[in-house]
Amino acid sequence: MKILSLTIVILFTVLSVGCTKDVTSTSTSNQTVTENQTESATQNSTVSNSSSFQTLEHKTQGKLNVITENGTTYLQFDQSFQTDSGPNLVVVLHRGDVPSNSLQQKDYVSVARLEKIKGSQRYTVPKNINLANFKSVGIWCRQFNVTFGYASLPASV
Repeated sequence: MKILSLTIVILFTVLSVGCTKDVTSTSTSNQTVTENQTESATQNSTVSNSSSFQTLEHKTQGKLNVITENGTTYLQFDQSFQTDSGPNLVVVLHRGDVPSNSLQQKDYVSVARLEKIKGSQRYTVPKNINLANFKSVGIWCRQFNVTFGYASLPASV
């Protein structure tokens, strides 16, 4: 009986903290470039209306802007962006207004690995991606197929 109880407690613990492995940027030069890119975003660029990140499975907050600069489109997270740690976190574009908790291959496109779990950062949208085909940006844990949070793509995109 004690073994069964212990097994249940261990199983519950593993499932509860499954997505808590720390993801941080390991290169300070990447962080510097990201911060410099963010500062330059206000020069010679088109900025959309911002939208706020919403929590799905893990607390996620901050603002999203879509910026077009010299013909290149970026997803920019503001300084207040923050989400929980997790293994293999990815920034995705999703076709729906609210991404489902478990993503299906046909419903999303991966943009990049999440650089850091808090602070200002931006991601280049590949040239072959038409943002008009997507309605939201998600923070997704690939390993456990869990969407941490999302922000709607601003209407002017």
